Amino acid sequence: MAKTKELSKDTRNKIVDLHQVGKTESAIGKQLGLKKSTVGAIIRKWKTYKTTDNLPRSGAPRKISPRGVKMITRTVSKNPRTTRGDLVNDLQRAGTKVTKPTISNTLRRQGLKSCSARRVPLLKPVHVQARLKFAREHLDDPDEDWENVIWSDETKIELFGKNSTRRVWRTKNAELHPKNTMPTVKHGGGNIMIWGCFSAKGPGLLIRVKERMNGAMYREILSENLLPSARALKMKRGWVFQHDNDPKHTARATKEWLRMKHFKVLEWPSQSPDLNPIENLWREMKVRVAQRQPQNITALEEICMEEWAKIPATVCENLVKTYRKRLTSVIANKGYITKY
Repeated sequence: MAKTKELSKDTRNKIVDLHQVGKTESAIGKQLGLKKSTVGAIIRKWKTYKTTDNLPRSGAPRKISPRGVKMITRTVSKNPRTTRGDLVNDLQRAGTKVTKPTISNTLRRQGLKSCSARRVPLLKPVHVQARLKFAREHLDDPDEDWENVIWSDETKIELFGKNSTRRVWRTKNAELHPKNTMPTVKHGGGNIMIWGCFSAKGPGLLIRVKERMNGAMYREILSENLLPSARALKMKRGWVFQHDNDPKHTARATKEWLRMKHFKVLEWPSQSPDLNPIENLWREMKVRVAQRQPQNITALEEICMEEWAKIPATVCENLVKTYRKRLTSVIANKGYITKY
């Protein structure tokens, strides 16, 4: 049966007015072109509730009781990786039969939604403490100090596809809580590996690492690309070099090479990609590369080089200017990974 059109407020009020002056339901119906039953329903509502406005509708009762809602909310709060199927089974054992969409709707009303678990480095207590120490020690460093840093890193660029995801139940802005993330290990495979650097003045050199990198190859990369990048970026005297604590970077031979070259190196806390602004540039470049859809490794490398060169110096400058915010976020997050 088709749904009837709801009467306007003016029409409902006119029905009441005509009723009050003594007209019958049939007469009102004929005058306004309405069914007698419709007129009668409006008059009964007015007599009962003293209004013709729509009353709140209760709707269908909830499938899950308040106790059941508390149970599943508590379950996903303790373990955000709980699946909808698990929750359906839990409720069924408690005597309530529901579907997966009902689970989703119920949790959404509690402020929880299913999201992909964010991949972050695995942090041990020693990493958390080192990150806090770094942030606190450098929190009051002047902006000029960060402008005189060359930031560097390696990253992998995928030709096709994307890494698998895992979904978790979480509230808004809780994507980086340790329970809602997936720990990862760096460089778990990929199509090409690249090394690059930048400073507040713009992007430095970018190169493809064509073989499995070891300490000797890393020192060769620095020898051929670090100083030329510093010259091209017109770094001031006493500039500082940043790299992470990858074993190739911290090998005794690498440390000795850097010392012999008189390069100042920024002491760095392990497992801290969120403290390195080059990660923002990697993300931006990867988006641009994916949009161009390279079809082979050669094209992938060429596009990476082109997109890296297109990064405006102002983007680099802004990343460095806001560095203090990164340190503040790490402290506020008690040493755990922050948004970057």
